[in-house]
Amino acid sequence: MIRIGVESGPSAFWQAHYTQEQLQAVGIASEFTIFTPKAGGGQVGVSGHNIPELEAALLRGDIQVAAHAMKCLPVRQPEGLAITAVSRREDPAEWLLIRRESLQKEFLFQLKEKAVVMASTPLRQAQLLDFRPDLSVQDSSGELPARLQQLQEGSFDAILLPAASLIRLKIDISEFQTVKFSPRELVPAPAQGVLAWQTCADDKATRRIFKALHQSDVSMLTNVERRIQSLWEDGLPAALGAYCERDAAGNYHVWAAWASSGQGPVKRVRLSQSTSHRLAERVVEALKG
Repeated sequence: MIRIGVESGPSAFWQAHYTQEQLQAVGIASEFTIFTPKAGGGQVGVSGHNIPELEAALLRGDIQVAAHAMKCLPVRQPEGLAITAVSRREDPAEWLLIRRESLQKEFLFQLKEKAVVMASTPLRQAQLLDFRPDLSVQDSSGELPARLQQLQEGSFDAILLPAASLIRLKIDISEFQTVKFSPRELVPAPAQGVLAWQTCADDKATRRIFKALHQSDVSMLTNVERRIQSLWEDGLPAALGAYCERDAAGNYHVWAAWASSGQGPVKRVRLSQSTSHRLAERVVEALKG
């Protein structure tokens, strides 16, 4: 019986059940425990706010694997822990959901002039303003269902959300106009759309099980994205996006974006090469140049 640990909230429930389904497919039974933030430790239901508690539970042996949204997991792993496997990648794009009452065809995205738009990270905020400087882009936080209810009620005109969350939770967004950005256009956070399974580095039995679930083709791409993130974190603010693809010929293509704050400006880089060797280093050099 594999003991799984996840954070609280709808996305974490999906992560737990998805992990159980993947384990069941290889004949392994499992159970999961939900870890809610302690008082003052972050918002319930917000990904990434309770990672330290999950990691502590791994090191204590309370759980054997922690399931995380990989984009929320720090690049540098605590001593004794390792990312053992990654899942297939859900759509890494960002989707802009717009109230139909806020549509105006003459403006970009058919979103009315000076609309109020919610976006949860400086990276999303800066890239939106790069397209539409007239928008009032404001910080958004909390559980996804609550934010969508606020949009329905007209608290704001639009909201920018990760496609992966909407798809995984099977949320009906038909009442909104949806702009589906390409990840080459509005660059997502590194490893967006991927689930990471974290274990103790010396737990060979559990690691062997999860290696059977590991998506090596996805890992080749997230390794590049997170290497960019790792190099960038050595002294610079991290409003950073990175997205990597590999074409049929095996060539790597990277799109990256960086802004010093949610107000921009945004610097963008695109680089391609036949190997991933030093690709991340070249991207960071270009962003800093």
